[in-house]
Amino acid sequence: MSLLVVGLSHRTAPVSVLERAALAEDARTKLLHDTLAAEPAAEAVVLATCNRIELYADVDKFHAGVAELSTLLAQHSGVDLDELTPHLFVHYEDRAVHHLLSVACGLDSMVVGEGQILGQIKDALAVGQEQHTAGRMLNDLFQQALRVGKRAHSETGIDRAGQSLVTFGLDQLAPTTGPLAGKRALVVGAGSMSSLAAATLARAGVAAITVANRTPERAERLAHLLTEQGTQARAVGMAQVPRALAGADVVVSCTGATGLVLTADDLRAAVAGRADGATLAVLDLAMPRDIDAAAHALVDVHLVDIESLAAASADAPMAADVDQVRAIVSEEVAAFGAAQRAARITPTVVALRAMAADVVAGELARLDGRLPALDDKQRAEISQTVRRVVDKLLHAPTVRVKQLAGEPGGAGYADALRELFDLDPQAVVAVSHPAQVPQNRIEGH
Repeated sequence: MSLLVVGLSHRTAPVSVLERAALAEDARTKLLHDTLAAEPAAEAVVLATCNRIELYADVDKFHAGVAELSTLLAQHSGVDLDELTPHLFVHYEDRAVHHLLSVACGLDSMVVGEGQILGQIKDALAVGQEQHTAGRMLNDLFQQALRVGKRAHSETGIDRAGQSLVTFGLDQLAPTTGPLAGKRALVVGAGSMSSLAAATLARAGVAAITVANRTPERAERLAHLLTEQGTQARAVGMAQVPRALAGADVVVSCTGATGLVLTADDLRAAVAGRADGATLAVLDLAMPRDIDAAAHALVDVHLVDIESLAAASADAPMAADVDQVRAIVSEEVAAFGAAQRAARITPTVVALRAMAADVVAGELARLDGRLPALDDKQRAEISQTVRRVVDKLLHAPTVRVKQLAGEPGGAGYADALRELFDLDPQAVVAVSHPAQVPQNRIEGH
């Protein structure tokens, strides 16, 4: 089996395509299970954010895997395959590992160095574990991606190379808002991105935050948390958004809605009712968009959305630390490859030792029949001696073969070991694919 990733991102597709291809939570879950139901795939994880949709799978055939994963992405995103295909990227084996580790470090983000992607990778792995679609290899890969991302942020200054998407978006609004201290904010949505936006606004010193969400309990939970942390906050339902909009200086919207949450007419009405006549600053971080793009044409509205952020990020400051992070990624890709190659020979080694144990047990049983006069102490001593001899004979070659298998080009050592000792292929498969793969606890970030 081999690692394959097929996806699209802000680097390969325009916002209009990304917007239409966005996957709702239930669509991601169904995509995972349909991927496992497809013949080429044995494991699957979906990484879906506001600017990328990536399907990772452990496949046994490259071309069949690419065709199947591409078709599944088209089916579940609702974008026709012919339209989607020109925007898809494909990475295989080490290139796929390199891609995910680069993503985890923020090197592939719209704003280089942003750290929010680590939380999204953690969530993607959690879903794969909950749905039992992430097996041993993808668990290992995503766990390593989390570790490498944290390493990049702790060992380098990659954080200085860019900012989180929320901070970067608010910076684009700065000419309109000026300092945020003392301003009134409206946050539409109560998910992870909206919560991050609310926390960022609170740290910037806004006077008050109104949280609006379709599920009142989630809005109330976020508002309560903000209040506990010292920021005046309240929760409202979506029906109260027009009134809250009229009283806000800055609006951040990021919901999971599939249609528009705020139309150009909604914003036009909001600014028309403002007594101070000030321009309304609006940040739309949703994919697909929450706010009508026609609002860009409104005189008293300054709208920043994913599309305008993509254009602005080309001018985002870059740091020399990026080169250091790239070196870390290359080092970790090599380490992951060596670990995976070594792991692939482990089932063969286990099968060899199991076969040796069976041979020993059989010969000791024959000895019992031939020398029935042996007492228990003598039998135990002979048994221990035979097992010790077998263990010593197998120790050096099995340790060495694991070392050799971890080197580039070492995949053939498992085949050689199976051939030399005439191992039963089914015994190796039984070790390679146990009935239940233990799920590792996800590391924090």
